[in-house]
Amino acid sequence: MIPPMKTADPHHHHDAVAKRLKRAEGHLRSILHMMDEHRPCLELAQQLHAVEKAISQAKKVLIQDHIDHCLQDAVSDLELDRQRAIDEFKAITKYL
Repeated sequence: MIPPMKTADPHHHHDAVAKRLKRAEGHLRSILHMMDEHRPCLELAQQLHAVEKAISQAKKVLIQDHIDHCLQDAVSDLELDRQRAIDEFKAITKYL
């Protein structure tokens, strides 16, 4: 009996997203510790900004990964003119 073929995981960036989120989680824990130490608000705000950016970047990578792979797989059999519209959509979402 031939074993079933293993399909490629379209979510190849999920590991990178998880790493970013784990780093942000650790950073957030350190901010809570800073708050317990009554650190200055400016320091807290700077660190919160860094966590916010890290989470935002993780979200962006996740969404781009979905568009580039999951959406592409779903519409790969479109006619050329419709495929161009999808390609344009993918390109413009990079500016979000």
